[in-house]
Amino acid sequence: MRVPESYYDEIFNFSGQWDMPSACGLKIRTNEGKTYVIVTELYQDNPGTSVTYAGRSLAEQICKAKNLSMSDITYIECNPGTNSKLSFYDEEFFQVVFAADPNTPPQYTPLTGEAIKQLLNE
Repeated sequence: MRVPESYYDEIFNFSGQWDMPSACGLKIRTNEGKTYVIVTELYQDNPGTSVTYAGRSLAEQICKAKNLSMSDITYIECNPGTNSKLSFYDEEFFQVVFAADPNTPPQYTPLTGEAIKQLLNE
């Protein structure tokens, strides 16, 4: 069950929970002055922590590596569709908002594929 490369522009290696080597798909787009960071779960091609469990740490690592500011990005998680018969492998997108307090859980808002296309002007 490989994730199609159309979901990402590059593989981003990051330090997951307990410093576990991990990887995700990464796509960064700017549209109408806003920067969108889309991280994609790679399933079996990710040797470590999932994008959801990495959360704020992954967003911070991407910002540091790409010279972005956490306050200036819209962070989106993608669980790509894999044409599986299992519903938990259906395509899903979530906008994630991290609270100022790192101990506060992030807020997840589901987005449709159409909403993603509109955000990115694709």
